[in-house]
Amino acid sequence: MANTEAKPPKSFTSMRRKAISVSAEELINTSYLQPETLPLVIQPSLAQLNFINWAKNNRALIETQLLKYGGILFRGFQVNDVSEFEQFIKAISEELLEYSYRSTPRSRVSGNIYTSTEYPANQFIPLHNEMSYSRTWSMKIAFFCIKKAQQGGETPIADSRKVFESLDAEIKEKFIQKGVMYTRNSGGGIDLSWQNVFNTNNKSDVEYYCNKNKIEFEWHGDRLKTSQVCQAVATHPKTSEKVWFNQAHLFHISNLEPTVRQQLLAEFQESDLPRNAYYGDGSPIEAAVLDKIRQIYQQETIIFPWQEGDVLLLDNMLAAHGRTPFKGSRKVVVGMAEQYEGDRR
Repeated sequence: MANTEAKPPKSFTSMRRKAISVSAEELINTSYLQPETLPLVIQPSLAQLNFINWAKNNRALIETQLLKYGGILFRGFQVNDVSEFEQFIKAISEELLEYSYRSTPRSRVSGNIYTSTEYPANQFIPLHNEMSYSRTWSMKIAFFCIKKAQQGGETPIADSRKVFESLDAEIKEKFIQKGVMYTRNSGGGIDLSWQNVFNTNNKSDVEYYCNKNKIEFEWHGDRLKTSQVCQAVATHPKTSEKVWFNQAHLFHISNLEPTVRQQLLAEFQESDLPRNAYYGDGSPIEAAVLDKIRQIYQQETIIFPWQEGDVLLLDNMLAAHGRTPFKGSRKVVVGMAEQYEGDRR
């Protein structure tokens, strides 16, 4: 008997599944908040795009764009919690850094994810590069907006290359030659305790860190006085660009509100102030110079409103950041990665 079983058409039997190749560029859309300047905005073109996997698979693309623009704002991705934010940083950098040798109060949220600086909501935090008052710093810093403020609370940013370029040549040259000296008096309830600054209760650990990092120190009972000379200008290790990289304008006593400044100067000798900044040779930094530095930062500042779920990634040498005053509750957490040692001379 003839076999009458139906056979599929030849055109069907010869078909094979084909892998569909989708480029990284097709999965995302890029734009700018301001024309051709930081931050570059990256948004998913597919609603269900996995942020962590995409970042892991496109690490080179992220690095290239970060070095070009100095900052990337990831907006519209599904970042549900601190754990996913932490996974994102590990996906592009692998190692998160502990916040040590601190200058501002923060609290650990999870692992090495911290709260943003816990200054009162009515205070403005001047733009700065994280830990540029040190000889060791993180190359990357990322912010995750869990809850935006009812009003204000932006994280203003500025291109540190443009800040350097915009400053007067005489100012730059003097700072390059002399550097910046940071003095701190920790303890006594005025500023951070030395235990908080160095994240230890052991004086021997503090002394080891200070000796290793060329920080001069003196113990006065349970109070610690330190002095360190650091760079004012740094060269980016990958782009070879010069950047303005210090916190002289922030540490200097003139950064404080006039009433607070007067109270401190009435109570302490200048050498005993909680913190201050000088040229690297110990000479005072002129008020006009500090005013000019602050003016340039203001000139280069870029401000955008947070959206909940935003992740802002900055190259910590190429971009400075700050915080505007705010009203209502605000929750922005921070993670840092890729430790770099500057000039160790």
